[in-house]
Amino acid sequence: MRLLPLTAVIALAVLPGSAAAAAGSPAAGASGFTITDPRIKESSGLAASRIHPGVYWTHNDSDDGPYVYAVDSATGRTVARVTLTGIGTPRDVEAISLGPDGQLYVGDIGDNLGGTWDHVWIYRFPEPKQLADVTVKAEQFTVKYADGARNAEALMVHPVTGRVYIASKSEDKGGLYEGPQQLSASGTNVFKRVADLPWVTDGAFSPDGGRLTLRGYFFARTYPWKDGRPEGEGERVDAPWQGQAESVTYSADGSTLLFGSEGASSRVVAVPVKPAAGGSATPAPDPAKPGAPAAPGPAGGQGGGGFTKGAAVLALGTVLVLGAKRLLRRRPRGDA
Repeated sequence: MRLLPLTAVIALAVLPGSAAAAAGSPAAGASGFTITDPRIKESSGLAASRIHPGVYWTHNDSDDGPYVYAVDSATGRTVARVTLTGIGTPRDVEAISLGPDGQLYVGDIGDNLGGTWDHVWIYRFPEPKQLADVTVKAEQFTVKYADGARNAEALMVHPVTGRVYIASKSEDKGGLYEGPQQLSASGTNVFKRVADLPWVTDGAFSPDGGRLTLRGYFFARTYPWKDGRPEGEGERVDAPWQGQAESVTYSADGSTLLFGSEGASSRVVAVPVKPAAGGSATPAPDPAKPGAPAAPGPAGGQGGGGFTKGAAVLALGTVLVLGAKRLLRRRPRGDA
């Protein structure tokens, strides 16, 4: 989603710490990469490859087509473009995540008019074993929310259970939505709200599934993942200030968080993962010992009370950008 440059000024006024994050924090000095492909102007999601070390999958927000790009973090160059067939015309692609089944999940879940589309879609296809331009047939899944249509920009697949989660983006109160245990390509997949969230633009599970990191325009926090939902207040992440903060993912080994943004030649910033309390940084899972799956949360249950603390600052920033945001909402372009 495009934002006016005014948001940078607002963020610095509302959150003075943003200036330090942009200018002098460890995150700003950490290594990352710049996406050099001129075709990628609205990178809105990131997912670390498991079979191609140092490669990250991304996609444009909209106005591009059914394409997913593989970017080599060593050079910033695109090493593959995947063209998806078997789906309709993408409307507003906002997120990408890699599941434990080795398949990439692409979330066509944006709705800048705040819930005017009664359904959205998820596309799924196997991560290509060879890095080259290729056309693949993807599965398309129809998604609805149990409590009505809404805008969303974050889709996360749990790396152990394979369950799909979507975080809605709301001016009032966002939510974390849990999909069915198995997605169905023949029917409608109803996602149920399991936690309240702040304004989220992307999220990612740690490779072992034990933590969930969420980012928004003005914050990033990592939460323990227990009983199928985020727990407690979480821990602040020293994320970089990015005027169009749209994406986050863990590196394949879980040692680093990578934060991306929209725009031509956009920068992806690497931030070392802080060790969990009483332990070390999250390791990648051992395929031979995947561990016990996390239990799903109660259907339709609402938790996440720990997310409410500090929401006042986020709400103030949100109110200030609403006018700019509404000016930039795109008209719906029809169904697929």
